[in-house]
Amino acid sequence: MINIERQYQQLLKDILDNGVEKKDRTGTGTLSVFGRQIRHKMSEGFPLLTTKKMAWKTMVTELLWFLRGDTNIKFLVDNGCHIWDGDAYKNYVNKTNEDIFKSDITLPPSYYPIYKDKFINKIKTDDKFAKQWGELGPIYGKQWRQWGGLQDLTDDNKPIYLDQITNLINELKTNPDSRRLMVSAWNVGELDQMVLPPCHYGFQLYTRELSIEEQVRVHEKMGYTKNLDPLDYVPKRAISLMWNQRSVDTFLGLPFNIASYGLLLEIIAREVNMVPDELIGNLGDVHLYSNHIEQAKEQMYRRPYDLPQVQITERNWYQHEKVKEHLGEKTFSEKIMSYRPECFELIGYESHPKIKAPLSN
Repeated sequence: MINIERQYQQLLKDILDNGVEKKDRTGTGTLSVFGRQIRHKMSEGFPLLTTKKMAWKTMVTELLWFLRGDTNIKFLVDNGCHIWDGDAYKNYVNKTNEDIFKSDITLPPSYYPIYKDKFINKIKTDDKFAKQWGELGPIYGKQWRQWGGLQDLTDDNKPIYLDQITNLINELKTNPDSRRLMVSAWNVGELDQMVLPPCHYGFQLYTRELSIEEQVRVHEKMGYTKNLDPLDYVPKRAISLMWNQRSVDTFLGLPFNIASYGLLLEIIAREVNMVPDELIGNLGDVHLYSNHIEQAKEQMYRRPYDLPQVQITERNWYQHEKVKEHLGEKTFSEKIMSYRPECFELIGYESHPKIKAPLSN
């Protein structure tokens, strides 16, 4: 299998050589191809690209935000992640201007939109403002953790919310050969309420039994002593993840998507005691924005470094045995809520310098 980094560089070349010019909602314009796939064996290293420096903490923060079921940018802003700022600000400006247009009287200046930097600062410092204007609608986190729309007819039509992530973890633990290990963010009934319909709209997991030889190799890699029976202490299964993506910002977005789903696979594998196996991305409209062309050419010819490893550490307060004994084993949801970006450490990451490119909203 070709290294994930080489696959990415070949994809850049494919778009530059074969892409067709297309208009897009941002007005920037793109070069686009349709229907591509990338594959990575997690045993080759963690799939964080090295041909440009990646914003690791930003990527981790966004994934934790999804897993927490959050849809308000305050958690992101508080943790120094600003990739959704533009969408929130655009929504704020559009709705504020719409209210001004509908008003029958001349409104004072305080009703008019503030500048973006002041908007972000107010999200961080004004909880009431953040609750109103930091909200992005029922995007990824809401769909992953609180899929709505169903009614319980036996209890006064009380809404039922489905926690897809918790259901997925439970199914992996009890029925790992299921062909229904899926999570979807594409809720047709709520698309019009989202500031942006999901680009990566669903993922599926697949597990297989490890051979005895594979279990022994895992045992040795984990460093257990020789007098222990490896079959009693190591995972018995490997787990793979495949995600589907309708729209792919190949220069800025795709490297984040690869690393994000790689980390999601690591987190889930840890929870269900399986070995991360293969990461697969099915890509629909794969494009380069017209203002990313020169940046893509630069990255395309850089020589990759070795891929890093990732280490996940539980929150320190929970490591104490007395705390565990008092609280009992934490649920997956409780673990996610206790995680912070610093719980995910990169080991041996070396990269080329970052390449700046504008984000199109």
